[in-house]
Amino acid sequence: MPYGGAEPALFLAGGITECPNWQQVAVRLVRQAGIDWVVLNPRRHHAVHDDEAVAEQVAWESQHLRLARAVLFWFPASRSVQPIALYELGWCVASGKRLAVGAERGYPRRQDVVLQLSLARTEITVRPTLAEAVSDLTSHDG
Repeated sequence: MPYGGAEPALFLAGGITECPNWQQVAVRLVRQAGIDWVVLNPRRHHAVHDDEAVAEQVAWESQHLRLARAVLFWFPASRSVQPIALYELGWCVASGKRLAVGAERGYPRRQDVVLQLSLARTEITVRPTLAEAVSDLTSHDG
Protein backbone atom coordinates (compact mmCIF):
# COMPACT_ATOMS: atom_id res chain seq x y z
CA MET A 1 0.00 0.00 0.00
CA PRO A 2 1.48 3.40 -0.96
CA TYR A 3 2.17 5.86 1.80
CA GLY A 4 0.96 9.39 1.16
CA GLY A 5 2.27 11.13 4.25
CA ALA A 6 -1.03 11.87 6.00
CA GLU A 7 -0.40 9.61 9.01
CA PRO A 8 2.72 9.74 11.18
CA ALA A 9 5.36 7.36 9.89
CA LEU A 10 8.63 5.86 11.11
CA PHE A 11 11.33 5.00 8.58
CA LEU A 12 13.63 2.08 9.38
CA ALA A 13 17.08 3.14 8.18
CA GLY A 14 20.23 1.12 8.39
CA GLY A 15 22.01 -1.85 6.96
CA ILE A 16 20.40 -4.30 4.59
CA THR A 17 23.23 -5.81 2.52
CA GLU A 18 25.13 -8.49 4.45
CA CYS A 19 23.05 -7.64 7.54
CA PRO A 20 20.53 -9.68 9.51
CA ASN A 21 16.85 -8.83 9.11
CA TRP A 22 16.88 -6.44 12.05
CA GLN A 23 13.91 -4.60 10.54
CA GLN A 24 11.61 -7.51 11.41
CA VAL A 25 12.73 -7.29 15.05
CA ALA A 26 12.39 -3.49 15.01
CA VAL A 27 8.77 -3.66 13.86
CA ARG A 28 7.96 -6.02 16.73
CA LEU A 29 9.73 -3.74 19.25
CA VAL A 30 7.99 -0.64 17.87
CA ARG A 31 4.58 -2.28 18.24
CA GLN A 32 5.42 -3.53 21.75
CA ALA A 33 6.37 0.05 22.66
CA GLY A 34 2.86 1.15 21.67
CA ILE A 35 3.92 3.11 18.59
CA ASP A 36 1.12 2.66 16.08
CA TRP A 37 2.60 4.76 13.30
CA VAL A 38 3.00 3.57 9.73
CA VAL A 39 6.36 1.76 9.53
CA LEU A 40 8.29 2.38 6.32
CA ASN A 41 10.60 -0.57 5.79
CA PRO A 42 12.99 -0.47 2.81
CA ARG A 43 14.00 -4.14 3.09
CA ARG A 44 12.66 -6.22 0.22
CA HIS A 45 12.03 -9.95 0.31
CA HIS A 46 14.65 -10.36 -2.44
CA ALA A 47 17.64 -8.15 -3.16
CA VAL A 48 17.51 -6.00 -6.27
CA HIS A 49 20.38 -6.10 -8.72
CA ASP A 50 19.41 -4.64 -12.10
CA ASP A 51 19.94 -0.92 -12.59
CA GLU A 52 16.26 -0.06 -13.02
CA ALA A 53 15.19 -1.84 -9.82
CA VAL A 54 18.06 -0.27 -7.86
CA ALA A 55 17.11 3.21 -9.09
CA GLU A 56 13.48 2.57 -8.11
CA GLN A 57 14.56 1.41 -4.64
CA VAL A 58 16.81 4.43 -4.07
CA ALA A 59 14.04 6.81 -5.17
CA TRP A 60 11.54 5.09 -2.83
CA GLU A 61 13.92 5.36 0.11
CA SER A 62 14.71 9.00 -0.58
CA GLN A 63 11.04 9.95 -0.85
CA HIS A 64 10.02 8.08 2.28
CA LEU A 65 12.92 9.32 4.39
CA ARG A 66 11.63 12.81 3.71
CA LEU A 67 7.98 11.93 4.41
CA ALA A 68 8.67 10.15 7.71
CA ARG A 69 8.04 11.98 10.97
CA ALA A 70 10.91 10.08 12.61
CA VAL A 71 13.73 7.77 11.55
CA LEU A 72 15.15 4.83 13.45
CA PHE A 73 18.74 4.08 12.47
CA TRP A 74 20.28 0.74 13.36
CA PHE A 75 23.82 -0.29 12.51
CA PRO A 76 24.14 -4.00 13.28
CA ALA A 77 27.46 -5.71 13.81
CA SER A 78 28.41 -7.11 10.43
CA ARG A 79 31.22 -7.04 7.91
CA SER A 80 29.38 -4.29 6.03
CA VAL A 81 30.17 -0.66 6.82
CA GLN A 82 26.77 0.31 5.35
CA PRO A 83 27.87 3.47 3.48
CA ILE A 84 24.41 4.37 2.18
CA ALA A 85 22.97 4.24 5.71
CA LEU A 86 25.81 6.50 6.90
CA TYR A 87 24.99 8.95 4.11
CA GLU A 88 21.29 8.87 5.04
CA LEU A 89 22.20 9.45 8.70
CA GLY A 90 24.20 12.52 7.71
CA TRP A 91 21.31 13.88 5.67
CA CYS A 92 18.83 13.28 8.50
CA VAL A 93 21.14 14.86 11.07
CA ALA A 94 21.53 17.98 8.93
CA SER A 95 17.79 18.16 8.23
CA GLY A 96 16.93 18.26 11.94
CA LYS A 97 14.64 15.25 11.53
CA ARG A 98 13.61 13.38 14.70
CA LEU A 99 16.00 10.45 15.11
CA ALA A 100 16.69 7.45 17.27
CA VAL A 101 20.06 5.83 16.61
CA GLY A 102 21.64 2.58 17.63
CA ALA A 103 24.90 0.89 16.68
CA GLU A 104 25.77 -2.55 17.93
CA ARG A 105 29.13 -2.77 19.67
CA GLY A 106 30.55 -4.90 16.82
CA TYR A 107 29.63 -2.41 14.10
CA PRO A 108 32.97 -1.40 12.52
CA ARG A 109 32.22 2.36 12.38
CA ARG A 110 30.41 2.63 15.73
CA GLN A 111 32.91 5.10 17.19
CA ASP A 112 32.53 7.36 14.15
CA VAL A 113 28.73 7.39 14.50
CA VAL A 114 29.02 8.17 18.22
CA LEU A 115 31.59 10.94 17.76
CA GLN A 116 29.89 12.61 14.79
CA LEU A 117 26.49 12.64 16.52
CA SER A 118 28.03 14.00 19.72
CA LEU A 119 29.25 16.97 17.69
CA ALA A 120 26.23 17.51 15.44
CA ARG A 121 23.19 16.55 17.53
CA THR A 122 24.10 16.44 21.20
CA GLU A 123 20.56 15.39 22.19
CA ILE A 124 20.96 12.02 20.44
CA THR A 125 22.60 9.12 22.26
CA VAL A 126 23.78 6.21 20.16
CA ARG A 127 22.37 3.11 21.81
CA PRO A 128 24.13 -0.29 21.85
CA THR A 129 20.93 -2.31 21.40
CA LEU A 130 18.01 -2.08 19.03
CA ALA A 131 15.56 -2.21 21.94
CA GLU A 132 17.19 0.82 23.57
CA ALA A 133 17.13 2.75 20.30
CA VAL A 134 13.41 1.99 19.89
CA SER A 135 12.75 3.13 23.45
CA ASP A 136 14.19 6.53 22.54
CA LEU A 137 11.25 6.93 20.15
CA THR A 138 8.81 6.82 23.06
CA SER A 139 10.68 9.43 25.07
CA HIS A 140 9.32 12.22 22.83
CA ASP A 141 5.79 13.41 22.41
CA GLY A 142 4.13 11.80 19.38
